[in-house]
Amino acid sequence: MREFSENGLAGARTEQIAEAAGVNKALLYYYYEGKDALYAAALEDVAQRVVASSMAAMTSDRTAGEQVVHFALNHFDRIHSQQAFQRMMQQEMMRLHRGEENALTPIVERVFRPMMMRLRDLLNEGKRSGELIEADEWQIMYAALGANVFYFLSAPVVGLMLESNPLERSAMELRRKAAVEYLGLSIFTDRKHGAEVAARVLAATPMPESTGFKRFEVHAK
Repeated sequence: MREFSENGLAGARTEQIAEAAGVNKALLYYYYEGKDALYAAALEDVAQRVVASSMAAMTSDRTAGEQVVHFALNHFDRIHSQQAFQRMMQQEMMRLHRGEENALTPIVERVFRPMMMRLRDLLNEGKRSGELIEADEWQIMYAALGANVFYFLSAPVVGLMLESNPLERSAMELRRKAAVEYLGLSIFTDRKHGAEVAARVLAATPMPESTGFKRFEVHAK
């Protein structure tokens, strides 16, 4: 996974992959037809594990709104703790945008579509029960998940503006807490209930370790 995420499909070397796996290159080609097949298998394997974690955040012993907040927090944590997977996803989305052959299309159908349809259903359930505000469910998804993505994508620029590193653990802990508390105040019809949900979700979900961030230096003028 690391070799593919750091060098892309074209630049990844099967010798390095075999060495990291503790096998010889011939054994890799015995199980996989080529580098493309190995790449697709690696991406789908991690995608399946990521989605399993996300689906586990949406369990039926919580209200629909609380499950949505858990999902959004799981998404934030996945971005900073699964950097190799995130880089591969970005590579695949660029290939998809360019109309190139990609490994993402079949994974969307098998893995990501069921997860997002479950989230959509939860939002509709929350609206029907009166727990969540009457807003377009996809807009709520974009607001909740898009804010997480923007935080990490914009980190280098924001770091230069604020002369600090948004990817330091203390900064991410602050943003993580603020993101969940904002959802509690913005998507629930009863803000007091939403704030209580946000507090419960944060208390029940410790922040995992971050992996794979390339540190950047902030140079003030």
